[in-house]
Amino acid sequence: MPELPEVEAVCRKLRRDLPGARIRRARLLRAAEPGLEKRLRNRRIEGVERRGKNVLIRLEGAGTLRVHLKMTGNLYVRPDGAGLPPTARAWFALDGGRRLVFDDPRALGRIELLSEPELERLCASLGPEPLSSAFSPEYLKEAARRSRQPVKLFLLDQGKIAGLGNIYAAEALHRAGIHPRRPANRLANQRLERLHGAIVAVLDLAVQSACNAYRGPGRYDSAETFPVAVYGREGLPCPACRRPIRRIVQAGRSTYYCPGCQR
Repeated sequence: MPELPEVEAVCRKLRRDLPGARIRRARLLRAAEPGLEKRLRNRRIEGVERRGKNVLIRLEGAGTLRVHLKMTGNLYVRPDGAGLPPTARAWFALDGGRRLVFDDPRALGRIELLSEPELERLCASLGPEPLSSAFSPEYLKEAARRSRQPVKLFLLDQGKIAGLGNIYAAEALHRAGIHPRRPANRLANQRLERLHGAIVAVLDLAVQSACNAYRGPGRYDSAETFPVAVYGREGLPCPACRRPIRRIVQAGRSTYYCPGCQR
């Protein structure tokens, strides 16, 4: 599933290709709000932003196109004559003979046009960006103090930290040496400071890796450099202590951890 690093990689490519382009025609191949295709026609794209896991395409005049990639979505620009993949769920004809394509094999993604108040409500519902100054060790300590959730589930709460998902939460907990079932409010300040540093370090590496190599969910190439320690490695040796990685289920999702390193 695309998380903050992958969505950031998508946004950086779109920032290169989209600003100043005009949407000549839109085609949404799945159910959408009535009249949306017509409302997007001839709208100029002013910029691309990311908030959490949301791609926000700012349009001339009122309105921001919000795209959530969900499990399998990807968003990219290709030449108009290149053809569409069979899993394309929406496309936007741009001036200059290009198309913005929303490719979503499992058809779980979302596209909607938000008014300014709707955009403000969306942004207000999300916690701070973990690579911003607002995400400080002090913020993490205060937020954890108020939560009885297992720390892994605490990290996945988008209202507390925007954009952090299953893969990088597991990797940060391993780097910080914290068991994923440990209640957030039972962690000492020193451990939370270590966790804060681990989250930032993991996401920094992951953003660099994704920007070099990301081509869509589950599609990586030799340029991918993020060093996965635990995620998806059940039964394999921990790179730090060599004990086998274990998998547990939390809130219906797999959590990977090392029983030797994480307490």
